[in-house]
Amino acid sequence: MLFNSIEFLFFFPIVTLLYFILPHKFRWLLLLIASCVFYAAFIPEYILILFATIIIDYFAGIQLGKNYSQSKKKSILLISLIANIGILAIFKYFNFFVDNYNQLFQFIGFNNFQRIPHWDLILPIGLSFHTFQAMSYTIEVYRGNQQPERHFGIYALYVMFYPQLVAGPIERPQNVLHQFHEHHFFNSTKFWNGIRLMLWGLFKKVVIADRLSIYVNQFYQNPDQSPALNLFMATLFFTIQIYCDFSGYSDMALGAAESMGFNLMINFKRPYQAGDIQEFWSRWHVSLSTWFRDYLYIPLGGNKKGEIRKYFNVAVVFILSGFWHGANWTFIVWGFLHAIGNSITMFWKSFKRPISIPILPQLATFSFVALAWIFFRADSLSNAWIILSKIGNINDYSFENLFPMVSGIQYGLKWHFLVFILIVFMYFLEKYTDERLYVFNKKPGFDLIFTILILTLSITLGVFNNSSFIYFQF
Repeated sequence: MLFNSIEFLFFFPIVTLLYFILPHKFRWLLLLIASCVFYAAFIPEYILILFATIIIDYFAGIQLGKNYSQSKKKSILLISLIANIGILAIFKYFNFFVDNYNQLFQFIGFNNFQRIPHWDLILPIGLSFHTFQAMSYTIEVYRGNQQPERHFGIYALYVMFYPQLVAGPIERPQNVLHQFHEHHFFNSTKFWNGIRLMLWGLFKKVVIADRLSIYVNQFYQNPDQSPALNLFMATLFFTIQIYCDFSGYSDMALGAAESMGFNLMINFKRPYQAGDIQEFWSRWHVSLSTWFRDYLYIPLGGNKKGEIRKYFNVAVVFILSGFWHGANWTFIVWGFLHAIGNSITMFWKSFKRPISIPILPQLATFSFVALAWIFFRADSLSNAWIILSKIGNINDYSFENLFPMVSGIQYGLKWHFLVFILIVFMYFLEKYTDERLYVFNKKPGFDLIFTILILTLSITLGVFNNSSFIYFQF
């Protein structure tokens, strides 16, 4: 089920109302059933995959809480991790490895080798997200930072909680599990904070992201036939689109949870204001970047085993982060570029003072991130290279293509001006969502104006075509 769908317009108020009406002891069951309905709206049978991993990790957590030897606990943890990663590998990466295996042997001239056929599998929605959340549970229980959850239904809810089930934030058990045991009374402040946050996320998704996506899709689908200026504009637009799409989802997830009294991790902290690549990743998809930091970078040695090892660890983290996003070489290159960017930033900071020229660090960081997004968005490495080549060739630019016709719509001066105003509006208003909207409680008049304005803009300017969120494919 999509947050920007008619179905969710009915689903959310019904679930939230029932949550506060029902006695506390039945609320976990309501949320678990609601989460199953929410997920089953995509591909119902794939809910069985979630339950398979939930059963494995639940019993693994129980065993990890017992007084076993360290070696036995490691074996139990390993079984749990292999089960989770194995399912992820089969559904998300099997065909990628098959393709590369077949192409490798064909390239070196083994034309008679037995080709491995594709598996006709559809990637379950949000598989990477709930896999990482499930893994964080068993790892934290193994480390002794979290007691095993003995209530099976509560643990299942931890993995399947509908607001963050399909695109995060990727939560830690220490932050969420105890909240499912707590008795949440209706709190008008939290409820309206949640509603406003959901409206803000909806605005970013349907008014900005989905409006820009039409333009981006047109020129990224056929880059060899697209003018350089339009590819340049599409790249800038995608940079804004992916932020509004993903942070919009996160806002709606946090808002849906907060309306019932739950607090989830803030996933975005105005990342395009970062002054370097390191800072960007402390602001962008925070739940994923901290997951890789806590469960991969630090266990690899972090920065404690010398300079060469530190940069190697950074490379491993970001390349795997890219691969986490998708089974395509474009994502691996995207991750590698960010590994280079982070390594250069770390090296620069080790012996130089930060650049003190106003705006320049932010502009340089934004430019790097925008160019790297080309590999994230392009269908293939060859298409990414075409886009980069055209954008980099100033002689190919022609202002005749500034206002193109896209899908029968003239993207003229008025459209560009409207998009500019909306982006600027969002940029300046984002600071209020960074503070979780508490500022609105102190200014009722501002609150009313904000709510009416955002709702009006969403209804009148929104693109309601049931467009899925970009990160649902991961």
